[in-house]
Amino acid sequence: MAPLEPEHDSLPMALFAGSAAALVGAVLWGVFTYVTHVKLGWIAVLIGVLVGYAVRTFGKGTGPMFQVLGAVLSLSGCVAGNLLMVCLFYSRQQDVPLPTVLSHLGDMLDVMVEWFRPMDLLFYAIAVYEGYKFSRAPLPVPPKVPGLSA
Repeated sequence: MAPLEPEHDSLPMALFAGSAAALVGAVLWGVFTYVTHVKLGWIAVLIGVLVGYAVRTFGKGTGPMFQVLGAVLSLSGCVAGNLLMVCLFYSRQQDVPLPTVLSHLGDMLDVMVEWFRPMDLLFYAIAVYEGYKFSRAPLPVPPKVPGLSA
């Protein structure tokens, strides 16, 4: 057994893996949007799926806490991706270095709110649902007892 693959459920491993997946998804979404100038809401859904599977695979949890964790981290990844996209565009438009922009996250949150569209809510909601749905490990199947009919 590898140390990163616990035999039983592990909320810390689920938190670590889900956070890493949310961060990777956020960076990919922010950079993709910056490079292509196209904000695809479906990437938010993919972040939810990615986070859900990370929580499920590494956490191995069957309880609802793992699903709540997957939903919260999925939303966090989506918001972080949008925030990164805003910071990247603002940095280029204002000709300000990205570290300087990142040091003023409060102002960037205000800009993000201004750029927010109602359709974003739909994709955030789907991402949260996917993160919730895919975060729970399947329940173990009880062994069949010979002689008993199911």
